[in-house]
Amino acid sequence: MTSVAARPVGEYLREWRQRRRLSQLELATEAEISARHLSFLETGRSLPSRDMVLHLAERLDVPLRERNVMLVAAGYAPVFPERTLQDPALAAARQAIDALLVSHEPYPAIAIDRHWTLLSANTAASRLMAGADAELLKPPVNVLRLSLHPKGLAPRIVNLAEWRAHLIERLRRQIDVTADAVLGELLHELRGYGGGASSAPPSIDRRYAGIIVPLRLRTENRVLSFLSTTTVFGTPVDILLSEIALETFFPADEDTARALREAGTA
Repeated sequence: MTSVAARPVGEYLREWRQRRRLSQLELATEAEISARHLSFLETGRSLPSRDMVLHLAERLDVPLRERNVMLVAAGYAPVFPERTLQDPALAAARQAIDALLVSHEPYPAIAIDRHWTLLSANTAASRLMAGADAELLKPPVNVLRLSLHPKGLAPRIVNLAEWRAHLIERLRRQIDVTADAVLGELLHELRGYGGGASSAPPSIDRRYAGIIVPLRLRTENRVLSFLSTTTVFGTPVDILLSEIALETFFPADEDTARALREAGTA
């Protein structure tokens, strides 16, 4: 559920403007209003219309969940619905997610929510998660915790220090964008795990150095190397859909591609 606003809408406007590192003049210019009017809105001397709240929130790239909070703070009803994936209204989106995950076989793919909670995974991804501590695999599964926890995938990640730094920086940027307190707590937890250890010698794939961070995961017989991409829904108007991401992994070399194809036909 969307949280209840407890502050004047002007405080939210100022907070999000500062979070985006914009001056009043810069935001006013972007929103095509006067800096004086924006100042009045932020200080509470003027109350924004419903359309103005949405207009400024759009310019500030405020998450849909927080746009509802701003609307409530200004005295208006929320406009963005928040459903579950089981809601009949999201049946088409759910089918699209399932189809994308299945079509990515034999390569791993997962769907996650805003807190990195696992919503769905294809067979290839589930196969790679096997072997982690049973507690970490109990729903709801947090994929960042699963990846970096000493009882999760961390002992099998060959380039753990590199991959850990990549995930933590990505999470930090997400917190900057969303101001999500739950993600802040998760970041604190992940930093407490440390860099972990690996029985394999340190290894950096020079082909991708400075360009992309691969995931190098040890299995029983070999080391698999992956490149990852993130897909989100375009122009969503539902809170859940705006926060869902599909993480898809592609083989970074032919040996990995061959191993995944063989595992998929086994």
